[in-house]
Amino acid sequence: MSRSRADGARSRAKAGGIGGLVPLTRLMVVGARLPLTRTPAEAGLEYDDVVFEATDGIELRGWFVPAGKDPAPTVVWVHGWLWNRMGNVAGLVPFPDRDVDFLPATKALHDAGFHVLMFDLANHGESGSRRPLTFGPWEARDFAGAVAYLRSRADVVPDRIGAIGMSAGGNTVLYGAPDAEPMKALLIVQPTKLTVFNERFARDRLGRLGSLAARSMDLLYFVLRAPLPSRQNPAIPARRISEATVQYVQGVGDPWGTMEVVDNVSAATPRSLGVIRYPSPPGRYEGYRYVMDDPAAVVGFFRAHL
Repeated sequence: MSRSRADGARSRAKAGGIGGLVPLTRLMVVGARLPLTRTPAEAGLEYDDVVFEATDGIELRGWFVPAGKDPAPTVVWVHGWLWNRMGNVAGLVPFPDRDVDFLPATKALHDAGFHVLMFDLANHGESGSRRPLTFGPWEARDFAGAVAYLRSRADVVPDRIGAIGMSAGGNTVLYGAPDAEPMKALLIVQPTKLTVFNERFARDRLGRLGSLAARSMDLLYFVLRAPLPSRQNPAIPARRISEATVQYVQGVGDPWGTMEVVDNVSAATPRSLGVIRYPSPPGRYEGYRYVMDDPAAVVGFFRAHL
């Protein structure tokens, strides 16, 4: 999508009404594919193109960045809604967003001796399709497939695999980790309870009409025979993550998520280190900058627990 088209879409969404409701609903249910415009080579990193399957057979594509020695522990990136394996490029969606770049932390992890797997979830980037988006329950199959792929590699230590989950990717890791254990260390950035996110996001973008639309999502997902948003709570699968040490991060200025939700998920997690209250300015995407602004903290967490 060109910058001018993105600007036009953003203006329509801000205007509210049906003109904003339809494209936002489509993005929530169907998604969009952010094109890949960069590779790890930009940071001087060697990488392999990899293809593997989710546990339900969907083809997934990504990059494996070797640590330069093997066998070695491995960190998996699980990106957010509408992003791809490199993070997010701002300006291509009809709402305020910011760049989120996975490359600095990937380079830091590589230099610290970790392999890194970067891959596209289904319906994103270059991976196959599975509709609708469920923001965790069905995408967990992608995460489980990624971990199974890593355990098939001779250069990966099979019981030293960790993950960074961003937003919906954080939910995906929480839903997928119990069935992919043993997991060692999980860094979960701004996970969310879907009904809370939908309500706050839709009201922020579309006003009262948005609130009404958010409350009707269960009906749409029932028709699509998909997990109902109202029954999703990442605290439920988090209770089953018995082996991994988990660190949560939540931006204090996030208008679409809440600290209460993340605190509750953390409290349900057996081996949680608690919630880092990242001092972000207003905006959800500002909270994601944790992984960009402090790669040393990301590496420190995995050094300590992976």
